[in-house]
Amino acid sequence: MSVIKRHIAIAATLLTIGTAAIAQDSSSSSVVRRGGSDRNRKEQTQPGVTERMQKFYEETPQSDADMQWMRVIYRELDLNKTKNASLYYPEDIIDGNKNLFRIIMEQLAENRISAYEYLDGREIFTDQYKLKVGDMLDRFHIYYTPAKGSTEKNPKYVIEEVDVPTNEVLSYYILERWEFDSRSNNMRTRVEAICPVLHRSGDFGGEAIKYPMFWVKLEALRPYLSQQYIFVDDDNNLPKYTLDDFFAMNMYEGNIYKTRNLRNQSMMQMYPDPDDLKRAQDSIQNRLDTFDDKLWVPSREEVIAAREAREAAAAGDSIVIPDRDTKEKSARSARSNKNSKKKEPKSIKKSNNNSNSAVRSVRRRK
Repeated sequence: MSVIKRHIAIAATLLTIGTAAIAQDSSSSSVVRRGGSDRNRKEQTQPGVTERMQKFYEETPQSDADMQWMRVIYRELDLNKTKNASLYYPEDIIDGNKNLFRIIMEQLAENRISAYEYLDGREIFTDQYKLKVGDMLDRFHIYYTPAKGSTEKNPKYVIEEVDVPTNEVLSYYILERWEFDSRSNNMRTRVEAICPVLHRSGDFGGEAIKYPMFWVKLEALRPYLSQQYIFVDDDNNLPKYTLDDFFAMNMYEGNIYKTRNLRNQSMMQMYPDPDDLKRAQDSIQNRLDTFDDKLWVPSREEVIAAREAREAAAAGDSIVIPDRDTKEKSARSARSNKNSKKKEPKSIKKSNNNSNSAVRSVRRRK
C-alpha cells in the first residue's frame, strides 16, 4: 500500500513540474511575441517617406503642346540674405531640426535620391549623367565610411555630423521654370533643381572660390523637405512653414545669373558692365512679373483711362488727384457758401424808370 502511495506522489510531482514548465514556456513565448509586435509598431511609427508619399509629390509630366510659353531662369540664392537664412540655420542639428544641405547629404548617403553632374550651362537629368556619390565625396574631401549592407549596386555611406561642411555651403543655384499653361490659362513658377555651392578659400587665404557640387531634382527631394519645419522671420517664433513650402511659394530671394539662350552665355558674359548687368536683370524680372498681365484684353474703363492719360501727357498737363482732406474742405466750403446766400422775396422787385419804358397809369382807367 505504501508503494502505491509513493508512486502516486511521484506522478503528482512530475505533473506539477510539467505544468509549470509549460506555463513558463507559454509566458516566455508571449513575451517574445509582444516584444516583436512592439518593435514592429515602433518601426512603423518612425518618420519616413512611403511610396504613397513619393507618388503624391511627383508632378505629372506636362507636354510642350499644352504650354503656350516657357522660360528657364537660373538664380543664385545668397544665404547671407535675411530671406534665405532659413536654408542655412540651424547650422548644427538641434532637436532633430536640420538645414537644407544636411537633408540633401543624408538622402544621398542613404541612396534615396540621385545627384547629377554640374555641367556649366547644360543640365541633363538622365542616367548617363548620374553622379556617383562616393566620387563626389572624394572630390570635395568629405570623409565617409561604407554603411552596413552597402553593395556595389546599392551603395550607402555613413557621414558623421562634424564632417558635413554646412558652414561652407553659403549659396545655392536653382533652376526655375516660368510656364504658361494654355489649357488652364494659368501662369506658374516652379523650381526644378537645386545645386549646393561650396565657398572655399585657398591655402593662402584670399577670396573664397565657388565650387558648384551637383544638381538634385526638387521633385525627388520634396517628400523629405515637407517633414522639416522652418522659421521664416524673427517676428514669429513658431515654425509655420516647411522647406517644401519655402520653394513652392517662392519665399526666397535670388539674383538672375543666367537665362537659357542660344549662345549659352551667362549674364556676366553678355553684360560685362555692372550697371548694364543690373539693368538687364531688372528688365528680365519685370517682364516675368508682368507677362501674365499682358495676356488679357483691357476693359472699356481701362482703355478710356489710358487714352486720357496719353492725351494729358501729350498736352503737358499734370493730373492732380485730390486727397481726402482736400475733398472734405471743398465740400465744407461749398456748403457754407450755399447757406450764406439769401434769396430775395418775390414781392420786392427793383424797377428801372427809364424814359424809353412805357408806363400805364392806373388813374386813367375807367
